[in-house]
Amino acid sequence: MGVCKSALPKKNSDAFQREGQAPPLRYDYIRKMENSTMYFDSHAHLCDEKFDSDREAVIARMRDAGVTGMMEVGCDRASSLSAVRLAERYGWCWAAVGTHPDSAPEVTPALLEEYRALCQNPRVRAIGEIGLDYHYPDNPPREIQQAAFRRQMALAQELGMPVIVHDRDAHGDCLEIVSEFPQVRGVFHCFSGSLETAQELVRRGWYIGFTGVVTFKNARKAVEVAEWTPLSRILIETDCPYMAPEPHRGQRNDPSLVPLMAKKIAELKGIEEEQVAKATWENARKLYRLP
Repeated sequence: MGVCKSALPKKNSDAFQREGQAPPLRYDYIRKMENSTMYFDSHAHLCDEKFDSDREAVIARMRDAGVTGMMEVGCDRASSLSAVRLAERYGWCWAAVGTHPDSAPEVTPALLEEYRALCQNPRVRAIGEIGLDYHYPDNPPREIQQAAFRRQMALAQELGMPVIVHDRDAHGDCLEIVSEFPQVRGVFHCFSGSLETAQELVRRGWYIGFTGVVTFKNARKAVEVAEWTPLSRILIETDCPYMAPEPHRGQRNDPSLVPLMAKKIAELKGIEEEQVAKATWENARKLYRLP
């Protein structure tokens, strides 16, 4: 689960990251070939500065791996703008805009207005990532995180958009806050809660996102949740450049590795990997209302 303080793009590091200088549209539509397995990376940070030196090579590699769809997720204003520009550039990419709890004090009425305007762009399909992170003692105070979370949930409810929730060591409070917005649905990405929490979320119509953690040898909780969660409620994600799956743990993650999550979930459920890939692509399409 990435810490977005370190995920800010370098200033002017790439053309699509420069404010007001989006590149021409380049629609590289999904190639739906017969007998090919296609994957959707439901949570990526490809605009992260860790990809500045080889972003185009990473994109080529993910396409070769059969990753034909991706959600680029914002963590703050700058990364949200970058996400939109990336989605405008590539037809297989969509964007989510929002502020991570690490940057909760930045969620002002003015910023919410910017997000509201960005959501008018058809390439923007979700609000996120938003939520609560109580892991580090130097994170913003809990009441400030909670206020920022509620404001962005209210925006999602107003616009009728799904949300991408970041929940780290804040399971009870996250569940309480999403309960205040019964019309909003979404995904708890990089899920780290209990089986009971997952069951309650699925009962309410939410999705559960699994990262490379599900492949770790010591990931008993993630494995238990993945085994139980109905395939119709599962999304797979890299959360790149973080959370690389085995056997790449500790290395930079990228979307080309998302098939490893599908493979692991297929093993846990005793089904074919292609079945997981197809179901999770369809789940992403439904949640984000993709064409």
